[in-house]
Amino acid sequence: MAEKTNNPPRHDPKVVTALRRFALSMTVFNILGYTVLGFEQPWLWPLIALATGYIAEIGLEYISARNEGRPPRFTGGGARGFMEFLLPAHITSLAMNMLIYVNDQVLVLIFGVLVAVGTKWVLRAPVRGRLRHFMNPSNFGIAVILVLFPWASIAPPYHFTESVSNPIDWIVPGIILFFGTMLNAKLTNRMWLIVGWVGVFALQAVVRGLILDTSIPGGLAMMTGVAFILFTNYMITDPGTSPSKPLSQFAFGGGVALVYGVLTGMSIPYGIFFATAIVCLIRGGFLWSLYIVDKSREQAKAQERSAAQVPGPAVAGSPAGEKEVATV
Repeated sequence: MAEKTNNPPRHDPKVVTALRRFALSMTVFNILGYTVLGFEQPWLWPLIALATGYIAEIGLEYISARNEGRPPRFTGGGARGFMEFLLPAHITSLAMNMLIYVNDQVLVLIFGVLVAVGTKWVLRAPVRGRLRHFMNPSNFGIAVILVLFPWASIAPPYHFTESVSNPIDWIVPGIILFFGTMLNAKLTNRMWLIVGWVGVFALQAVVRGLILDTSIPGGLAMMTGVAFILFTNYMITDPGTSPSKPLSQFAFGGGVALVYGVLTGMSIPYGIFFATAIVCLIRGGFLWSLYIVDKSREQAKAQERSAAQVPGPAVAGSPAGEKEVATV
């Protein structure tokens, strides 16, 4: 399944371009968030999150490379290759700091970043002949913090436009929506996932309103916020932990929205992060089940071939049984 190789796995050039633009978008948005928009986390925390993510990514890759008998992926590509290797950690670390609120407990933030980065080496499933992580890293880190530290919360949605007023607080989500949609349409090819996610999200808001008598406009209004647009364009569409085929994408996005509707109907808070984690976990289990079934079929075919190659017992009249005399 995971054979040792002298060549470290490399990202597709299109994926690298997408990662670069994801990282650039996150960096610019964080800078604007702290200087203009009104982010409430301490100024030093993004740097702490980045340092933690970089160190964890490099350390775990070094350990993995030694175990697999290959050179680390951050070597051999010069400064550019090293920077490209750190792009996923950069995105994950900034997303963790931007989306979680842990009061003044910076150690909890560091723990969350370590969990987010580390899950890529722990929770893996076989995909096209090699192990790949299946849990969305930053989403999983946030979900773990929310479970283990009940006093923690997600960052308040208003802080994305807290310090600006009309028309800027309308322009900000519009810009994020435009560039995020272009990125997913041209590079990650995850538009079917977005269609499934947004479509079923709207549907579950209406269904919850009809069944549970909740506010339908309130459920739909969530889709207009900066937090929802960020989640839609920069988290759930993570190309490393979401399907690539259109129908599978639609099912994945729709599944997250469906689970969110169930969790919200049960009055479970932060359902958007828990729903994503649950669906990613289901997908990981499905990938493992496919691998186990395929291996079982291969073993059965190998046994059939072995049985076909074993010669049968000698009988009278055969070359091996010429000296035997048939008796009645």
